[in-house]
Amino acid sequence: MNNRVKNVTLPAADVKRQSLVLTPAENLKGFLGYHLGRFLLFLITCTSVLAVLLIFIFVIKEALPFLSQYSITDFIFKNAWYPQAEPGVFNGLALIVGSLYVTAIALIFAVPIGVIAAVFLSDIVNIRIRNIVKPIIELLAAIPSVAYGFFAVLVLAPWLQSKMGLTTGTNAFNAGLILGVMALPTIISVSEDSISAIGREMREASYGLGATRVETIFKVVVPAAYSGIMAAVVLGMMRAIGETMVVWMASGNAAQIPGPWWDITQSVRTITATVAGEMGEAVHGSIHYHSLFGMGVLLLIFTFFLNILSEFFLSREKKKLGK
Repeated sequence: MNNRVKNVTLPAADVKRQSLVLTPAENLKGFLGYHLGRFLLFLITCTSVLAVLLIFIFVIKEALPFLSQYSITDFIFKNAWYPQAEPGVFNGLALIVGSLYVTAIALIFAVPIGVIAAVFLSDIVNIRIRNIVKPIIELLAAIPSVAYGFFAVLVLAPWLQSKMGLTTGTNAFNAGLILGVMALPTIISVSEDSISAIGREMREASYGLGATRVETIFKVVVPAAYSGIMAAVVLGMMRAIGETMVVWMASGNAAQIPGPWWDITQSVRTITATVAGEMGEAVHGSIHYHSLFGMGVLLLIFTFFLNILSEFFLSREKKKLGK
């Protein structure tokens, strides 16, 4: 057998493709493609930032006529919202308190359940079951809010009236409970990711010192994931405070501060429900119209603060994990 290797002449096209030296035209093409791609990505990023800034500018611009004519202290700290009166009264304390009521109820319901569910998915349940259950939980976020609102009005409200003897089923408790369900996917998903990111080393060190599984979870793992869990709670709070349809349909829309303060079975009205319900009725350019944008500014400031708070906790979590 002839073991000699014959010389093989490659086609000119193959030699050109294997060349490590670029021609001036290829070098220019690569240079332009690289910088054009960077410019397009930069343009897309700037477009997103510009859109947010324009929203802020538009809302503040429309709110300025109201804020320049009406006392801001009365607007925030006094309780009387009568836009149809002559002259109109625009004191938003009851709306602010109503928003805080339903958000607090939602967090009281969602935070313990969400954290326990996250611990269950990360440290207790089998990985196969986790890979099935977690996507299903995250799908709850895809359900339209109006569907939750219909459930609150047609199912939960009559049940509260018949089983608990309430005078009305559309109240702060109803709205807060549904908001808690809507906030659960965010709290569970972010908390579970944070708890899973702790790693096995800390768990094994705890077991090596003689700690039980329960002690390891609640005295080692959960405190180590505190920043991530707090970020999940803040994100869930943002979902609750900014929701519109559910609170519009299920809260009762009564611009009042519950008395006594702990009576969550009374009807309330939130900032978002007020803006959604009255914007279509307000005359364009009227003081009522601009007052709703004033409420929008207040809501933007509050959600912006919550966003910064969540970023703070997330950055702490990344530093802790060395990212």
